[in-house]
Amino acid sequence: MPSVYARRIGVLASASALAALTTLVSAPAAQASPPAPISAAAARSYLATVTPAAEGSLSGYSRDLFPHWSTVSGTCNTRETVLKRDGVNVVQDSACAAVSGSWYSEYDGATWTAASDIDIDHMVPLAEAWRSGAASWTTSKRQQFANDLTRPQLIAVTDNVNQAKGDLDPGKWLPSRTAYRCTYARMWVQVKQYWGLKMDSGEKTALSNVLNGC
Repeated sequence: MPSVYARRIGVLASASALAALTTLVSAPAAQASPPAPISAAAARSYLATVTPAAEGSLSGYSRDLFPHWSTVSGTCNTRETVLKRDGVNVVQDSACAAVSGSWYSEYDGATWTAASDIDIDHMVPLAEAWRSGAASWTTSKRQQFANDLTRPQLIAVTDNVNQAKGDLDPGKWLPSRTAYRCTYARMWVQVKQYWGLKMDSGEKTALSNVLNGC
């Protein structure tokens, strides 16, 4: 901690250095993150083509119908892969479990140093996907969706924030960190577009409102 304070005191003499430090603290540039989402313009263009549809039923839904976490390589599964990707200085043991590192949660701006404080959020929740069209998918396709590392569908965030989000869509929940809402909306739209999932009217309106301000 003394070195951090010394660094902060030193930059007070330089406005440019202070600006650089502020950028580093607010959003760690060196930190990896989910794949970059489509642009706000592309997301708005897609939304313009969407005809809202009522959500389907949760009848028959089970998280077990979306098998996760899948093995990615060796002993590493999807959760451990995202923890490594989204963290800083992450060290994994022989079983691929993260034993040290730090994670910045984009949803709430909190930083954690224990993997147990981190959840891997499905950007489009599994239950939301079920109601939006995944109920008719094969289990194999649902597994691909639940472990999708190619689209911005998985992100490491504060566990209780992820739990508060639950299966809510953007019409009912958005990150408390407003600076991330534009990115969040772009991510959500890209995932729904790629997987061909429906949107209800409240969801579409909320996304449009966010994207119009991007």
